[in-house]
Amino acid sequence: MNNKKNENVVWQQNKVSYEERCQILGQRGKVIWFTGLSGSGKSTIAIELEKMLNEEGKAVYLLDGDNIRCGINSDLGFSDEDRNENIRRISEIAALFQDAGIITLVSFISPFRQMRRKARERVGEGNFVEVYVNTDLETCMERDPKGLYKKDIKNFTGKDSGYEEPENSEIVLDTKKYSPRECAKQIFDYIMM
Repeated sequence: MNNKKNENVVWQQNKVSYEERCQILGQRGKVIWFTGLSGSGKSTIAIELEKMLNEEGKAVYLLDGDNIRCGINSDLGFSDEDRNENIRRISEIAALFQDAGIITLVSFISPFRQMRRKARERVGEGNFVEVYVNTDLETCMERDPKGLYKKDIKNFTGKDSGYEEPENSEIVLDTKKYSPRECAKQIFDYIMM
């Protein structure tokens, strides 16, 4: 795999294979990609799922959109261009975690179908599970755990920037019908089968 911007950069091959890493961990690496509006419950459900998987002895790590924007993506704003770069970077990180054999939970709004498609392609079809936390805008605005809907934030998803609902998610969660723990259990059962 060569870097498109620098032909002098070449992917370094390892002597330890993906299969060997998975054998040591006793699991296959996966990326569970949570998408939905702000306030839909993505992070809350991901936190519950992380705990469940950890209790089963699984190597799991949660990459949360806000946490990532506090560090590696702190230089990005919320324009469409910056959002695409935000998702490109996290897709690369998630793919590395997956290759390490880790179950990686990615909780990002990721509002556009194309960016989610690219994330799936980067990680690999059999290793990517899209979870659509399907919560309507009114419910998200009522919950508003961070008070973001009340603020005047430019390019805020759901207000003045669009959100393209997934078309073929492996899992669709109804957070008005099920609790965060029940939603996490649905995902747990899906990925553990």
